[in-house]
Amino acid sequence: MPAKANKLIELHSSGAFPDTETQAETEARARLAAIVDSSSDAIISKDLNSVIKTWNAAAERMFGYTAAEAVGQSVLMLIPERLHNEENEIIERIRNGERIGSFETVRLCKDGTPIHVSLTISPIKTADGRIIGASKIARDITATRENERRIRLLLREVNHRVKNQYAVILAMVKETSRRSTSPEEFERHVRDRIAALSRSHDLLVLSDWSGANVAELVQEHLKPFGHEERIRVSGSLLTLNARSVQYLGMALHELGTNSAKYGALACPRGSIEVTWKVATDATGASVLQLSWEERFAGKPAACHQSNPRGFGSIVLLRATPQALDGSAEIDRGIGHVRWQLTAPVDSVTAVRDNEEEPALSQQVFDPIRLVRSLSLHDNMVPKAGQVEVGAMVANGAK
Repeated sequence: MPAKANKLIELHSSGAFPDTETQAETEARARLAAIVDSSSDAIISKDLNSVIKTWNAAAERMFGYTAAEAVGQSVLMLIPERLHNEENEIIERIRNGERIGSFETVRLCKDGTPIHVSLTISPIKTADGRIIGASKIARDITATRENERRIRLLLREVNHRVKNQYAVILAMVKETSRRSTSPEEFERHVRDRIAALSRSHDLLVLSDWSGANVAELVQEHLKPFGHEERIRVSGSLLTLNARSVQYLGMALHELGTNSAKYGALACPRGSIEVTWKVATDATGASVLQLSWEERFAGKPAACHQSNPRGFGSIVLLRATPQALDGSAEIDRGIGHVRWQLTAPVDSVTAVRDNEEEPALSQQVFDPIRLVRSLSLHDNMVPKAGQVEVGAMVANGAK
């Protein structure tokens, strides 16, 4: 702030304008007073003993003190004790005539709440150049700092999700290549499985990656196979976390693909029923029980028989249940195919910000995962052991 303006602030607060004040000076004083009063930034003046001399309306809104409460008090009431030396350095530099450019620090509100502020401080001088205090402009940047923190967390989360998708896709490619008899078959299977992942991803994006409910997930993955009139979907409203959406989505894709080729959707009058409910297990814990049941005429085709080394079997009986800390079983017989999944509700429902996703056994392919986001006070430095790298495919799945 220019020296003349600083002088006017001090004189305006003390009523020390001379009787011989010119019309131009009066107008300048009025303009400056209007600027100070209407500013959205806190504008404060203090003497060289750090005693507050003036306090505008924005300072009252920002810190919670009225002008009557603040004027005459030490500015140290706004500064956390650990930063009191900061004020001593400021006063020393002001005495030397320095203008302190914008810097970020922390100040305290009347109720003790800390806020992040950007400060600019300039010396106040008399007409003869003598330094009598300092003017301080404070801008609340708490929201800006919080937005910056959220952006950093978002970037970390995006990085985590990208690695997650890479790991799953690599595992699918590796397993599909082992079980494909031709390049065309390999290409078709990989394309379809990546498309299935994409459908789960779309659901998660729509919810800001907070999860998706079971009904939406089932309908989204069965939509490409058509025959909606032969598919019945029913169950309670239950929101799955992102991890469960990805793995259960893969399972639904494998079930739907097999049904369209060899099961209910390949028969003229076959039907599928997908149901789920929250029940209580023998220990009294709440569990999700999800059932996929196909009914059709005759036996399932040979390719629809159980193959413990097939990619579909790995997804249905190992990857998905282990990712959800649960168990699964499949039954293929004359006129029916039934897959049942049981998993703890705590493992499959939406994860809160301060909770970690359930760990997946190293026996199956597992994407690289980071723990939940750190707080601002952790300074974004991950602690030891907070990064887990999952295995791709276990030897037993080869």
